[in-house]
Amino acid sequence: MAPQLMWIGLGNMGRGMCQNLVQKGNLEKPLILYNRSKTRSEDLAATLPADKTEVVGSIEEGVKKADIIFTIVSNDAAVKEVIDTILKSDVKGKLIIDCSTIHPDATKQVAEKVLATGAEFIACPVFGAPAAADAGVLIFVPAGPKTSIDKLRPYTTGVMGRAEIPFDGKPYESALKLKLLGNTFVMNMVSVLGEGLTLGEKAGVAGYAERMVKGVYWQMEEPLFSADNARKDVSHAMNLGKEFGVDLKLAKQADEYLKVVADHAGGSKGDIAGIYGAVRKQNGLKYSILIGLVVVAAICVGAWFLSPKGENQTTWRSSLIIAFISCYLMWFITFMAQLHPLIEPRRTNIKEGFQYE
Repeated sequence: MAPQLMWIGLGNMGRGMCQNLVQKGNLEKPLILYNRSKTRSEDLAATLPADKTEVVGSIEEGVKKADIIFTIVSNDAAVKEVIDTILKSDVKGKLIIDCSTIHPDATKQVAEKVLATGAEFIACPVFGAPAAADAGVLIFVPAGPKTSIDKLRPYTTGVMGRAEIPFDGKPYESALKLKLLGNTFVMNMVSVLGEGLTLGEKAGVAGYAERMVKGVYWQMEEPLFSADNARKDVSHAMNLGKEFGVDLKLAKQADEYLKVVADHAGGSKGDIAGIYGAVRKQNGLKYSILIGLVVVAAICVGAWFLSPKGENQTTWRSSLIIAFISCYLMWFITFMAQLHPLIEPRRTNIKEGFQYE
């Protein structure tokens, strides 16, 4: 008999993963959807065939029907709360798969709780941004008994993801250690890019990115990778480093930059690309170039009304318009390159054009 699947957590990652699971997972039964804010479940269900999803009002309601339960939530406390709620029901024989990024020790504790009830557990963090989740090209990192992971595999490669880094038969926390290590690479790289771009600005060499002529971009309110979640991952990585006697100096610096981002834009709205803004601020530049654009606009408006009268006025104003458009065109090119826009709470990001080379 085909298993009944349930999904808990419909944030940036969860929504795209669910869409691919429904569209490409060959599910014989509707995917049960639960999110703390029910509106998100209903909104997602509205974008999918009516008979392919079932929205529930509580975790308990869905768990009673489910055989395989996916969870992906924001932090350690949220994972523990969700798992505790799941375990209030009879879960013997069910498979619980947590795709959240949390501390390895937290994963170990959660796994012990789940196994004590007679259920199976897989720790399965994923590599990839929300656009990768939308495109179904995530990389899954499953850890746990091979027999359990084999039950997961029909829904990973070719459905929600493009590949696996398997830890069959390995401790659950192994997957989280790898995920945190990978995320430190990301934070360190963004910090290095921010420092390099800032040096380029101060040295008079403007930043340039080839992607400005390639990408497909769109507006979104939610960050690609929020400062809060980034700081959580960096903190876990630094704790892991401390445990094994490794001083992660670059991670510490990234965390300092992320604190500036969180203070500037709000932890849940600030994006990791805002590290660039933090570096700029630390080195005497404005956090964002948007203030400069407002100043330019004000100067242009003043010059327009103060332009000389007579036959030269048309030439003057035409030149002013060209200069104004050129200024904003330069900003727009930079904006599309994503060198600046992610600094502010409102962003542009890659959407459907996202793919791995």
